[in-house]
Amino acid sequence: MSFTTVWQAFISGLLNGAVYGLVSVGLTMIFGVVKIVNFAHGEFLMVGMYLSYALWALLGIDPLWSVPIVMAALFFFGVGIQRFFIRRVLNAPDLAQIFLTVGLSVLMMNLALFLFRADFRLVKVPYVDWTFSLAGAIISIPRFIACLGAIVFSLLLAFFLLKTDIGKAMRAVAQDREVSMLVGINPDRMYNLAVGISAALAGAAGGLTISFYFVFPSVGVNFVLIAFVIVILGTLGNLKGAFLTSLIVGVAESVGVLFVGADLGLAVVFVILVLTLAFRPGGLLGGA
Repeated sequence: MSFTTVWQAFISGLLNGAVYGLVSVGLTMIFGVVKIVNFAHGEFLMVGMYLSYALWALLGIDPLWSVPIVMAALFFFGVGIQRFFIRRVLNAPDLAQIFLTVGLSVLMMNLALFLFRADFRLVKVPYVDWTFSLAGAIISIPRFIACLGAIVFSLLLAFFLLKTDIGKAMRAVAQDREVSMLVGINPDRMYNLAVGISAALAGAAGGLTISFYFVFPSVGVNFVLIAFVIVILGTLGNLKGAFLTSLIVGVAESVGVLFVGADLGLAVVFVILVLTLAFRPGGLLGGA
């Protein structure tokens, strides 16, 4: 097997991993701030993909230009989910929280199936086949743009959380809800914002990938399955760990396909997960 082939797989893994990272950062953000595991997170991405598709099909808006619109719509959609559903089970047993988010996931998938049928849809943009070469590896322009977009949005989130007053308030709520209330922070408002931002990031991932990835009612399952692996490996609630681990998972999946075949490529990722849970259950960046 030539070095060029391995290099191509490595680069492709990094490009995919960055998109995984954008989805995973949103997922781990909900857990870190709201303290709930959102099994419907993949459906946020699905809704974003369908919305981006609709804007292209009905209005002719390029998916890249529609990303801000999709993010805004998904932000308010996420806030609505938090206010009317998640907020009601925050103090309930874990099982009730799991059933709620799983129920939301199934509901949104079936609504999409009812509205759009089971057809696979893809946005056809003029630059879909554009490529460039990097040290012998062929890089797809749409995938490269998606990678850059994922990195930019992740950095903007990091800046928001670290440098703004609202971001610091969200981090304070994540660390200690009761103490944050003593200094005048409204936890419910921070929870709304956290779920809204998480949904917006998933919507951004949907808009960035719709030009090279088919959208269908259960598309979110494909992404959220890997996202859960990533947030566990990167330590639950650790945003930096989630993004860095996503790159590792993306490369592991891509190189795994190269060495063990397409049918078992994802198995390599789960082998890493099992070994990590066995020998370092706190995650790669957590305690043993």
